[in-house]
Amino acid sequence: MAQRFHLIVACLLVAGHAASASPCQFESQGEGRVAAIVDARSIRLDDGREIRLAGIEPTATTKQALTALLAGRDVTLRSSDDTPDRYGRQNALVFDGESNTSVQAALLAQGDAIVSAEIADKDCAAALMASEAEARRQKKGSWADPSAIKNAESPDDILAGIGRFMVVEGKVLSVRQAGAMTYLNFGRNWTRGFAATISKRTLPAFESARIALKSLENKRIRVRGWVEGNTGPRIDIRLVGQVELLGANEPTGVRP
Repeated sequence: MAQRFHLIVACLLVAGHAASASPCQFESQGEGRVAAIVDARSIRLDDGREIRLAGIEPTATTKQALTALLAGRDVTLRSSDDTPDRYGRQNALVFDGESNTSVQAALLAQGDAIVSAEIADKDCAAALMASEAEARRQKKGSWADPSAIKNAESPDDILAGIGRFMVVEGKVLSVRQAGAMTYLNFGRNWTRGFAATISKRTLPAFESARIALKSLENKRIRVRGWVEGNTGPRIDIRLVGQVELLGANEPTGVRP
């Protein structure tokens, strides 16, 4: 298992995913040995600490892949804050031994996880996204499934996954504001079509990133997040990293 992990790390480095000065090298928040894989995104160390892997959302294969990579391994934890969440878990990027590449990046490179966009550090977020993008390009893991990326023009397919974390692609037909909410509408029927919603309190983050929401009209974008809604499906955008502008030559997901 150790050889498998280090092979993944080597491939990531050769591909240039660790752009500029080793991203994701936050302050060390301790070390330990993995005693148990609690679930698809949580591990327990031999000192009793429960660690939640920051920066990713699991897929159907994440727990199995995580077990193969980390069971019984010595790990280092890195994050900008070691404050436990409400469940008592410590959120961190997990590094196997002395490796400079996180386990999260390894899972993403295998197609065994999805970027959650919760990492605020731009360089680290870009490195994780690059790992996922390469797995998508090679159709590894969950990306081998044509329906892994949902088509915004098929709102019923998205609504069927309500309560799940999804990646959706499509063309923004209109940008409308209603009260404190901005809607990126992907369908002409506003009540039934797919939309991404952005609250007023999130706007400063887009302004800081120099993204004018109105400029997204008629642009192809990819959004990720938890699907909600009773009529038309919605994804609430709370972080700038949940939105990706797709270039004209960038391959997209296969339409269902």
